[in-house]
Amino acid sequence: MDFTIAEELASVQQLAQQILNDFSDVEQLKAFDGEHVRFDSKLWEALAEAGLLGLDIPEPQGGTDLGFFALTALCEEVGRTAAPAPVVPVLVSAAGTLRRFGSDALKEQWLSAIAGGSIVTAALEEYGNEDPATPATSAKATEGGYAVSGTKICVSLADQAQRILLSANCDGQLIVALIDPKAAGVTLSPQLVTANELRHEIALDNVQVPAEDIVATGATAVDAMNWATQATRTALCASMLGLCDKMMRITGSYTSEREQFGRAIATFQSVSHRVADCYIDIECLRLVTQQAASLIDQGRPAEEAVTIAKIWCGDVAHRVSQASQHCHGGTGVDRDYPLFRYCLQARQIELSMGNSAQLTGQLGEEIAREFLAAS
Repeated sequence: MDFTIAEELASVQQLAQQILNDFSDVEQLKAFDGEHVRFDSKLWEALAEAGLLGLDIPEPQGGTDLGFFALTALCEEVGRTAAPAPVVPVLVSAAGTLRRFGSDALKEQWLSAIAGGSIVTAALEEYGNEDPATPATSAKATEGGYAVSGTKICVSLADQAQRILLSANCDGQLIVALIDPKAAGVTLSPQLVTANELRHEIALDNVQVPAEDIVATGATAVDAMNWATQATRTALCASMLGLCDKMMRITGSYTSEREQFGRAIATFQSVSHRVADCYIDIECLRLVTQQAASLIDQGRPAEEAVTIAKIWCGDVAHRVSQASQHCHGGTGVDRDYPLFRYCLQARQIELSMGNSAQLTGQLGEEIAREFLAAS
C-alpha cells in the first residue's frame, strides 16, 4: 500500500507552512495570550487570499473543493505553529456542516463569505454536555421561525462572528440554526480557558431566528450534529498532531544543545528513549487521525475510528507534554520560551469534545453491546 500523500495535498501543506510561519514567531504569538481573543485578522486574510480557507468549500462558492482530508492537513499546520487562526470552529464545525446539510441559499450566502475571510463559528458545547445532538438548549416554533433559549460555552470568536451555528431541542425534535450574536436576547460573557485564550459563554433568551437561518431540522439535524461532532474531533486530533510534533522537535533541539557533565543531554539514554517514545506516539496518532479523516472525507461510517483517534489524541498529548517538560526542566515553563504555549493548547484540546477516559468508557460500552447482540 502506498502511504505517500497526493501532490496537491503536499502543495497545500507547503503553502500553509509558508504563510503560518510568517505570522507565528514568539513575539507575534505573545500578543494573543491571556485576555485577548486568539485571532490574527491579517493572518486570516492571508489564508483567504491563498485559497486555504476554501479547501473544503465547493468551487461555485469560491473554494477549491479539495475535501475534508485536505482541511485536516491545514489544521495540523496551524497546530504546529500554534497560530491564532480558528480553522476548527470556522472551517470544520461551521462551514463543513453548512456545506453538507445547509440549503442552497445558505451555502451561497455563507460558504462564499467564509472562503473570502468572513467569520461564522460554531457553539457545540454546553455545561456538562459535549454532544450537540442532545442539547439542553431549547427552541419554540414561532411565526416565521423559532425562539431559542439556553447557554453554550467556550465559543471561539463569538464577539466577531457574523453567525454562530448551534443546535436546540424543539419539543423532542432537533434543529440546527445560525444565530446572529448581535440579535436581541443574546448575551456574551468572556471565558478564559485552559489554553490561556479568551472565548465566550453565550446565553440565549428567546432569541428570534428566522426560518431562512435554519440549517436543518429533525433527522437531518441529528445527522448534521453527528457529522459536526465527528469532524470537529478529527480536526482537533489533526491540530494535536501538529502541536505534539512541534513539542517533540523543540525538545530534540533543546536536548541536543543543553550540556550536562560535559556532553549534550540528548546522548543520555533515558533522554533519548523518552524522545523516541514521543516519536512513536506521534506517528500512531498520525495514523489513527488520517484513518478517521479519510473515512469522513469519503462519506463512510467513521464514528468508531473518530473515537479511537480522539482517545489517542488525549493520551498522546499528555505523554508528549509531560516528556517535553521533563526533558526541559525549568526552561519549559518560561513564558519567553515557546514550549508552554504548546502544552496549554494541547491540554485544551485533550479536554475538548470528550476526553480520553470518557470516550474509552463509551467505546467499551459499545463493544459490549455489540458482543451481547452477537451472542
